[in-house]
Formats: sequence, structure tokens, C-alpha cells
Amino acid sequence: MRDTRESRLLLVLLIAIAFALITVDIRGGEESPVDGARRAAATVFGPVENGVAQAVDPIGNAIGAVRDSGERHDRLAVLERENAALKHKLGSDDRNRSGVRQLDKMLKRAGAGQYGIKGAEVIAIGAAQGFSWTVTIDSGSNDGIKRDMTVLNGDGLVGRVTTVGPDTATVLLANDPDFTVGTRLEKTDELGFATGQGDRPLRVQMLNGKAKIKAGDRLVTFGSQAAKPFVPGVPVGTVVRVDPSGGDLTRTVYVRPYVGFTKLDIVGVVVQAPRQDPRDMVLPPKPAGPKPTPTVTVTVTPSGPPADGAADPADGTE
Repeated sequence: MRDTRESRLLLVLLIAIAFALITVDIRGGEESPVDGARRAAATVFGPVENGVAQAVDPIGNAIGAVRDSGERHDRLAVLERENAALKHKLGSDDRNRSGVRQLDKMLKRAGAGQYGIKGAEVIAIGAAQGFSWTVTIDSGSNDGIKRDMTVLNGDGLVGRVTTVGPDTATVLLANDPDFTVGTRLEKTDELGFATGQGDRPLRVQMLNGKAKIKAGDRLVTFGSQAAKPFVPGVPVGTVVRVDPSGGDLTRTVYVRPYVGFTKLDIVGVVVQAPRQDPRDMVLPPKPAGPKPTPTVTVTVTPSGPPADGAADPADGTE
């Protein structure tokens, strides 16, 4: 349509009519005089709108998914590059091959739990006097490390970050008496709180005094609100002793941690929590029990002396 005076007047008139119809429709409510026209339009154009929506929705969902996950994928890509660089550094000489194996094992654990981790090396050990168990790692705020982040390695839970500097951070180990973490028992989901005891097994207070627990049962972290200081599903340890309940509301068990706190080297700081609780997926496979040795039973039937007049097969006579 050409831009003329008549076309502009027609456009103004149509806009005025549209506003008038909207006003009448709003004031009329359910008894609006244009309700019938609206229904007729819905009948005619509804299938078309539905078809367009079905065609457009997957595109919109894909765009939304990319928008929501873009930052996460970018972060994970950066972490993968940094961990690859650390792996290359560790593999620069034969002496550090053990570190490469530790890093590989840790990355597999992190992959099972969908944790985004920043690899780091332990560069110092805190004073052990008075049961103070801490280590210093070579990653800090410049690497995205923050206070109250979970620290793990290829075996399980190492501790949590307590102090952060630009290039280093202090980690309170899980066996420190000031360390407490919520735990969940494998399969049964019984909850408890584990506390460090230095070089002794962790002491776990189970909330259910009647919980059925036995030696060999395994525990993982329960997780914290907003995944700080603990993400869920990190292996904690194996039950080695169970105290009798004695009718108490709670029950105490003792857990041997998976992590050897006196020989830490390569650790990972969880800088990206999993979207879902990995439950028991991060636990290592249970070792297969020894195969039973097959036994052969031989039954010997005793034989008496031959009857009178019978042949004795031993002397070859009849």
C-alpha cells in the first residue's frame, strides 16, 4: 500500500476500532459480544497455531538449553584444558608417573559423579600437633577456588577448602576432629554425621538407632545446601565396627576412610557441582569374593571276603 493521506486515515480508523473492541471485550467479561468471534477464530486458527508451535518449540527448547548450559560447558572446557596441562606437567619425567595415574583415577571418579573439578597438587602439610590436619594446595582464587568447596581425589573425600589466597588454598582434611560431614549409607540411605579422629577411623553417628549396619557397608557424602561445603555422592569409607545400639536414639559406627591422608599428592577441588545426586555411582566396584574351590567326594564301598565256593577275582581263579 502506498503512503497516502487516505491510507494513513484508514490506519488510524482501524486502530481506533481495535481499541474500541478491546474495551468492549474487557468490560463484557464472559458475556462479551465478541466472544463468539473469538471462539470462531480459535477454531479456525487453533490448528495452525498448534502446528507452528510444534515446529518452533524444539528450536526454542534447544536455544534455551544452549543458553542455560553454555556457561557450564564453557567452564568444563576450561577445566579440561587445565587438567590436561597438569597431566602434561606431571608426565614430564618418570618420577611423576604416579601423579599421572592419580590424576587419571581422579578424573574417572569426577566423571562418574559429573563433578567439574580443578586439579591441584599438595605442596605443604599443616602442623599435626593437637590433631590439626590440613594441607596446602597450589591453586587459589586466581584459579576459581573459593572457601567451602569440596576436595576429593581418586579414592574419595579428602576434605573442604577453608582458606583461600590468590595462588594457594588450605584444605581441612576429613580426618580432622573439627571436620564433620553428612553421610548416607549405600543402598539403605540411612543418614549420619561423620567426624574425624586423626589417624583412627572416622566416627559416624547414625540418626537411626535401629539401623541395620554391618562391617563392610559403604558410605558417601549426603551433600549440602547449594552443594557447599559438600557435593553429594563422594565416597567416604567402609564400616569397620558397629557399636551396639543399647536402645539409644542414635547409633555409632566406625568407618575406615578410602583416602590415605598421610600420602596425598594430586587432589581435585569441585568447582562445578553435579546437576543430579550421583547417589552410589561414584563408589568403586565391590571386589569379587574368592571363588569356591570345587571339592570331589569319593565314596568307597567296603568289600568282604568272597563267599564259599565263589571265585576270588584277585587270584584269577574261578
